[in-house]
This record gives sequence, structure tokens and C-alpha cells, in this order.
Amino acid sequence: MRVDKKVLVLGGAALVAATFAASMASAQAQQTQQTPRNWSYEIKDGKRVPKGNRVTKPDGSWREEVRQGNCVTIKEKSAAGEYKETRQCNPG
Repeated sequence: MRVDKKVLVLGGAALVAATFAASMASAQAQQTQQTPRNWSYEIKDGKRVPKGNRVTKPDGSWREEVRQGNCVTIKEKSAAGEYKETRQCNPG
């Protein structure tokens, strides 16, 4: 009977250690994940930052260029609130 108890105690300790190690590995993996490529923003210093090169003028209008492969999407918004989006793809 003593041998059976020792085996059970050692098996339980091994199970607890394995569970702890797996949880630590998953926690480390979560910390190294990056923002998916299809998101329209990146996270820098815990804040959302648009992916494209946005230039904002003093009157409140802005223009942003986002590159995806061979394609360029240009997003523009005027000071009056008019939004315009164009997309151009160049082969090769």
C-alpha cells in the first residue's frame, strides 16, 4: 500500500507541475503576439495608432495612404466633413 500512495502523490505533483508549466508558456505566448495584419491600426504604447501615413492639416482635414501589397488606398476627409476613398492597384 505504501508504494501505491507514493505513486499517487508523485503523479499528482507531476500533473500540477505540468499544468503550471503549460499555463506559463501560454501566458508568454500571449505577450509576444502582434496585431493581425488586416487591422486598420497598430497598438503602440497601449494606444491605437492608424497604420497608414495620415497627414492632418490645421483646418481639420486629413489624407491617409495605406499600402497593401501592390495596392494603395487613399482616404481623404475635408474640413467640411466630406469623405473620399480611392484605391489603385499596380500589377507587378
